[in-house]
Amino acid sequence: MGGDLFQDLPPPTAAPSQQIVHNSVNSVTEESSPKPPTPPPPAPALKSALKRPKPPPESQPEAAPGKRLRFKTTTDASEKQVIEAMQKIASHIKNPSKFSKASKLAVQLIQAGSVKETTSSYFFTVLEAAMSSLTTCNDPSLRADYHALFSAAQDVAECLSKKQQNLLSAWTISAVWANDLFTDDSFVFSKATGRIKEEITSLPVATEDDDIEEAVALKDETTEGSADEQINKELSPHATNDGCREEEPDPFGLDALISNAPKDNKSKGKKESLSNSRKDDEEEKKIFLRSQREALISCLEIAAKRYKTPWCQTAIDILAKHAFDNISKFTTGQRDAIEKLWASIREQQIRRKQGKSVSGKLDVNAFEQLQQKYASEKISIRHAVGGGGERRCEQWLG
Repeated sequence: MGGDLFQDLPPPTAAPSQQIVHNSVNSVTEESSPKPPTPPPPAPALKSALKRPKPPPESQPEAAPGKRLRFKTTTDASEKQVIEAMQKIASHIKNPSKFSKASKLAVQLIQAGSVKETTSSYFFTVLEAAMSSLTTCNDPSLRADYHALFSAAQDVAECLSKKQQNLLSAWTISAVWANDLFTDDSFVFSKATGRIKEEITSLPVATEDDDIEEAVALKDETTEGSADEQINKELSPHATNDGCREEEPDPFGLDALISNAPKDNKSKGKKESLSNSRKDDEEEKKIFLRSQREALISCLEIAAKRYKTPWCQTAIDILAKHAFDNISKFTTGQRDAIEKLWASIREQQIRRKQGKSVSGKLDVNAFEQLQQKYASEKISIRHAVGGGGERRCEQWLG
């Protein structure tokens, strides 16, 4: 009966206290259950890269051998390979069409430090082959290459002998200083003329022997050599009228050994060696002076050809006057060339003083042109053209 009476009623609700307990239990169970951790914010790439520890050098992978060659400035070559390379360069550098490439290879050998005392003689053959023709070094297409090669050769001049250094300094006059005279830079031109003046001052006074050697050098060496051989054959003491050699009275030199003492032989040998060394030194000095004078004369001729350039004229005047004042330091044939050069420059100086340039036109610069233009203008003090015709503008221009 009771169940029927309460059938239409809603089900009983829990008490407020029980509801609170139930809610608290649910909240506790929710709190006690583990929640998934939230992922941390990503760190900036720069900060993580800075904090990243560097790996040890052993763990770094080595680059391939082919790639490392791109960054190498020098090549490890044996002395034998360097000598073979210098011999090949010397054989090709004589050809003007191959000079550019061969000279650059020679400069690379200098920069790589391959020119040493053991290889200096082979490198000197390269320079000697390059200067086999003294006129080729001033060719317009080869000037820069000659200038670069002999400028770089100054860095290894200490490895050469005294004789080789003297020849290198003489070749430098033709290959470097003479080519500087073709420049369009007034500073480089003036510097080159100053060097030439100093070199002329350092020359000794020419003697009669120098004149004789110059005359002999102009002759054909092959004809001279054959004539000397013929004369020696005819004047030989062991030759007969039939051209047959007589038997020597003492072919083994026993008489000289018996008659002379050993001490005398030693002293004679020392004297002969000293005299031979002195003769060699004198001969080397004469060769150096002859090549030095010839190079300076070629520089004077090159400078004289540039006299038509206005800004070159003052430096050329000073150089030619200095060479004429020191004309006694040159040989007879070279003195004639210097006198003709100085006479030509003096004539052009007179033409300049008369108001005419080398070309025959009036030698007027920009300032003189403006002076002539505004000398006839009529200018008033009110910044307008007036009718006074005063000569204030001419006075202002000087």
